[in-house]
Amino acid sequence: MKKNLAYALLIMLIAVTSCSFTSNINKSFETDDKDKLLLDLITYVLERGHYQPKDINDDFSVQVFNGFFEVLDPSKRYFLASDIQEFEKYKFQIDDQIKNKDITFFDIVYERLLKRMEEAKVIYKEVLSEPFDYSIKESIDVNYKELAFSSSRKELKERWRKQLKYATLGNYNSKLTPHEVAKKPEVSVRDKSPEGNEVMVDVFEEKTDDATPLSPEEAEAKSREDTMNTLDDYFDFIDDLERKDWYVQYLNTIVEVFDPHTFYFAPDDKEKFDTSMSGKFEGIGARLQKKRDQTKIVEVISGGPVWRDQRLEVGDEILKVGQNGETPVDIVGMRLDDAIKFIKGPKGTVVDLTVKKVDGTIVVISITRDVVELEESYAKSAKILKDDHKFGLINLPKFYVDFEDYSERNAATDVAKEVERLKEAGAEGLILDLRDNGGGSLKTVIEMAGLFIEKGPIVQVRSTSQKPEVYNDKDGRIQWDGPLVILVNELSASASEILAAAMQDYKRGIVIGSKQTFGKGTVQNVIPLENIVRGNEHGDLGALKLTTQKFYRINGGSTQLEGVKSDVVVPDKYSYIDLGEKDQVNPLGWDKIPPASYTPWGGHIDYETTVANSMKRMAQSEQIKLIEENAKWIKKSQDETTVSLNHEDFKKELEENRERVKYFKKISDYDSKLTFKSLPYEQELFAQDSILKEKRVRWHKDLVKDVYVEEAVNVLEDLKKNSEKAKLASIKG
Repeated sequence: MKKNLAYALLIMLIAVTSCSFTSNINKSFETDDKDKLLLDLITYVLERGHYQPKDINDDFSVQVFNGFFEVLDPSKRYFLASDIQEFEKYKFQIDDQIKNKDITFFDIVYERLLKRMEEAKVIYKEVLSEPFDYSIKESIDVNYKELAFSSSRKELKERWRKQLKYATLGNYNSKLTPHEVAKKPEVSVRDKSPEGNEVMVDVFEEKTDDATPLSPEEAEAKSREDTMNTLDDYFDFIDDLERKDWYVQYLNTIVEVFDPHTFYFAPDDKEKFDTSMSGKFEGIGARLQKKRDQTKIVEVISGGPVWRDQRLEVGDEILKVGQNGETPVDIVGMRLDDAIKFIKGPKGTVVDLTVKKVDGTIVVISITRDVVELEESYAKSAKILKDDHKFGLINLPKFYVDFEDYSERNAATDVAKEVERLKEAGAEGLILDLRDNGGGSLKTVIEMAGLFIEKGPIVQVRSTSQKPEVYNDKDGRIQWDGPLVILVNELSASASEILAAAMQDYKRGIVIGSKQTFGKGTVQNVIPLENIVRGNEHGDLGALKLTTQKFYRINGGSTQLEGVKSDVVVPDKYSYIDLGEKDQVNPLGWDKIPPASYTPWGGHIDYETTVANSMKRMAQSEQIKLIEENAKWIKKSQDETTVSLNHEDFKKELEENRERVKYFKKISDYDSKLTFKSLPYEQELFAQDSILKEKRVRWHKDLVKDVYVEEAVNVLEDLKKNSEKAKLASIKG
């Protein structure tokens, strides 16, 4: 889980510039083999451009060896112990192979993996062809990291049997007695994707089954059938993967030994990364999903071409894709990524989609592609009403930017607009919500910090063996000079930490949240590899996201590992789970440098009294006590890795969990009594965009239940009162 979590943060801190060494390449990369060229290129860049390069030696080789199998077979259900033993001869040779552009280790492991996966298809079908006996007293240990590889096919099949029985047990129970089922609380970190997936932390999962209860025999057969279908879908996805997809995994196993945020993007993945950073792309504005051989629309993106056209809907299946009247291409059975390449295209071009509608009719629908903005990626604001007072809240999911054109929409300019709108709405205090914000562009965070101070240093950045460079806000204007609160949690990372740290060092605002933020104090540059090769005949070679610098607070301390410690510490559901940089593999260390020259905020703020009052309220809050109790329960459940496969034991544990779930459901019943409203400009959009309206209504309902936002409002009130008292005192003095 810790390894995958490096990818769970949506976006890490990315510098806009390229490394200077790329303009002084003096090496000729001589090979016609693209795989070997990539290996040579990547290691060359790593050794010369990484902030803290590592020796590629035997220790490095061992880390790659162990890491590659952890990536390929984390639950140890493919390879046999004999395979690993056979591969052991390469354990101390990978470093030499890297230096010699030799990919023998990858080739041998890859071929064996394909063979073992084909065998696994036979195994799971064999296992699921026979009924499970849920009366047997047996258990499974789901701590796969500590599990040894199976010594024989018989042992491997038994492992599959237990894993599949475990996967099927909950479904079996729900079909016997349909009702709300509370599963064991779990923290599930989704499989990594190059553009980065957000962390999914489920306090509990509920399932409602309204079907008529089945007999034990019927429930057992149907639950096995469901599991079979799930596995079929999974292996359909696996079958779509090509050799290059697995080779990218190998390359990333190598680069991750340097640090958890250095990452190789294959060409398609670089495009996805750019989309996630900018929050927009050119296409039709629909999210697609492949199931079996079908490519279906699973979401229509608000404001996009499909949304405006109104002829396509969720559930429609795309059969063929044509380009502006040309002969269409059949995409049935095609890899989803390949199908998307045909569907996406430049703004203004036309794509002809042959579609099987939900009602079964087949039609051809022509859509003119356009720029599609992912609204959920952007800053959004709400007006908060409490008694006769008004406050503002800005939620920022990430520090987005368009690398191609910075003048286009970016986080700094959007937040500035929202601040201005909230001022016009009469806001007396401002909350900037950076919870779950994984970072983004360095340039945008510097500009954004400048909205709240007159001028001065924001962050210090140091490259290898160089003096730190101070990045300043040079604009003397202050867009918001009123009370300010920053909300953070354990998943606030990178650029979020820069902003929170700067506001804390200036004593400009009060940071409320987790004991510390994520702790990512490094800067990455994205380097297109084709820029390094002269006479490249292989086309797009992808890019390397490379750690090239560390950043430091203006007080001199690094946020690396330690993060930003909140002024007011409050527990949340992540409190007892290992999520931070310190829990990653191969993180860089903490250090400090001399502080920059800066003057704390000169406003009339009784900082210490305000923090003390907030901490006192939080200590007395029954809601906070309940949240902390829930967090401890989640942690306890995660530490219990042995699970019974006996149905009676399962039902007993299920009932216990259900009672705990009912108890903790009070968390979501909380009512802060605050009122949240959209600003006038957004209310005008609702008349044309019902989807946006629905999203905002749902967001506001969640905010009403948010005790952290409630406390942020209390702090804003205190800041306002203390400021007024201090002003009066200074006048009388």
